[in-house]
Amino acid sequence: MNMNNSMFFPFLFFLFSSASFFTEPARASLCPVDLSYVETFPWDTFVCRDPNQKGCCQALLSLFGVGLAQHLKDTSMFQLPDANSSSACLSDFQARLAHLSINPSLIPFCFDNATQFVANASSCAGIITTEDWTKKAGPVTALDGSCKGNLTLTRCSSCLDAGLKVNSQLFALDPNSSKCFYFVILYAAAFVNEFGPKDTSTAACILGLPLATSATNSYKPRNKLSTLLLKLVFGILGGAAGVLMSLAVTILYKKWEKKRKGKALHQEFITSFKSSVLPNSGAKWFGILELERATNGFSRKNLIGQGAHGVVYRGNLSDGTLVAVKQILDLDSTRDEEFTNEVEIISKIRHRNLLSLRGCCIASDNLGGRRRYLVYDFMPNGSLGDHLFDIHGRKRSHLTWPQRKNIILDVAKGLSYLHHGLKPGIYHRDVKATNILLDSEMKAKVADFGLAKQSLEGQSHLTTRVAGTHGYLAPEYALYGQLTEKTDVYSFGILCLEIMSGRKVIDTSKSSSFLLITDWAWTLAKAGNIEQVFDESIRGGPKVVMERFVLVGILCAHVMVAFRPTISDALRMLEGDIDIPTLPDRPLPLTHESFAYSSWHGEKSSSSTQLPRQHIT
Repeated sequence: MNMNNSMFFPFLFFLFSSASFFTEPARASLCPVDLSYVETFPWDTFVCRDPNQKGCCQALLSLFGVGLAQHLKDTSMFQLPDANSSSACLSDFQARLAHLSINPSLIPFCFDNATQFVANASSCAGIITTEDWTKKAGPVTALDGSCKGNLTLTRCSSCLDAGLKVNSQLFALDPNSSKCFYFVILYAAAFVNEFGPKDTSTAACILGLPLATSATNSYKPRNKLSTLLLKLVFGILGGAAGVLMSLAVTILYKKWEKKRKGKALHQEFITSFKSSVLPNSGAKWFGILELERATNGFSRKNLIGQGAHGVVYRGNLSDGTLVAVKQILDLDSTRDEEFTNEVEIISKIRHRNLLSLRGCCIASDNLGGRRRYLVYDFMPNGSLGDHLFDIHGRKRSHLTWPQRKNIILDVAKGLSYLHHGLKPGIYHRDVKATNILLDSEMKAKVADFGLAKQSLEGQSHLTTRVAGTHGYLAPEYALYGQLTEKTDVYSFGILCLEIMSGRKVIDTSKSSSFLLITDWAWTLAKAGNIEQVFDESIRGGPKVVMERFVLVGILCAHVMVAFRPTISDALRMLEGDIDIPTLPDRPLPLTHESFAYSSWHGEKSSSSTQLPRQHIT
């Protein structure tokens, strides 16, 4: 017997050692399991004949498991129908062991009472039949790829790993389950392995039954040396099995403890949210069943968007209202913070260029786990990113110049309201193309306020953890965590240049010598070729006005905070109400020595370019 063939012993022993000893007498009813194999199967009876041997109980549990696996294959029932049949089976099992000169008292010593093998919904996530198994574990599991064929040493180890994975999956559905691993090995022996539970390879690997070294069920050591060697091997295997059992129990306990703490924190979060956040937000509380009906069970046909931390479904409420339902993924304390933050901030805001939050939902169950949902007004034209870029770098649709101009102005108006129309102001922190949504008339609305921060009266900036999207982050914020209204202005400048050019903020193609859109746009503007910044589809538009939008984008995305306008001033520049100020000759990296000199002496670069006053026509 090799080590892998004994790996299942500790699990079987652990799973069956939780009740009182079996003391009930055999009942009159017949056992539904054919146990005739007990006396003919080539299992190693030596482990139960020598009083000094360890592992007899594990061997007997494995031996009985062969019959239960065959019963499962024949009837689709994981356990026995009632206590009477279980008692009859244990009595029959005891009698057959006695014929092999094995002490009958081992049965009440090794087994629990007669009910331990009786079908019970609490044994493993409500599983009683193979139909239940398919619903909970799925029609295909990790067992199917690892527990088929002749289970040699390597394949047996892979089968064991697969069994632990499926056990973890079932344990996650019901942490109070006590016999899921047993159900896993019964299913693998009965249905996954094509040779069936009465095959020696299946019984040895999957069920962990020790085999005799010959084809008979009576093993006789040839001499004292072989006896000593056998005891030494069993001793080593028993020690290894003990270590594996301890490790497995520790892992299972830690997972259970983590799950228990997670449930407690989740309930605490719901209580706190309902009592402190929801009453003050004005957001509607949606039930999970209401959202499931609206999205047709969160059907993939209703999936309209997917990002790093969430998926969005199209929904139709009972009153006919179209909504977008966003499910927050990768739930942890950070995601909960962002979820709460968005509900608190955006539900209080009403502005035509900010996406309205209708409500939210918090749900939890054994199948779906912890879930968070945000419900918004539905935007039929999707995100700005959908229209600007294609997954292969090609534009998905051609936005006209008037559409681009209006989108830029809409975003500026929305941000201006956040910064200056509220007291205290709000910093969005994640302004980018995919967070700008378009309604049926192509009017833009700023969305996704999960990272938004409220400013503090009397403070020039906030120091906070850096969050947002690479490429859109202002340098001083990315490097030092200093958050001001100019942080959003920088992101807005990048967005302006993307809209005007149809080019992404970071260009990784080999055809371009510029990585950042700001370097590329500035170089063209300085060379007098600013029209080359324009997307090809809009180059027939009003050049003077379009140049102004590009220059405002460059100014807003300046590396130096002091040179960036406020979003309100940027809006006035776009609308032609004020001049664009003098710009430094070229935005330099923050590490450039001239910036260090300027910061000490309060000087600005003497090399500059004066941009003429222009008006929108």
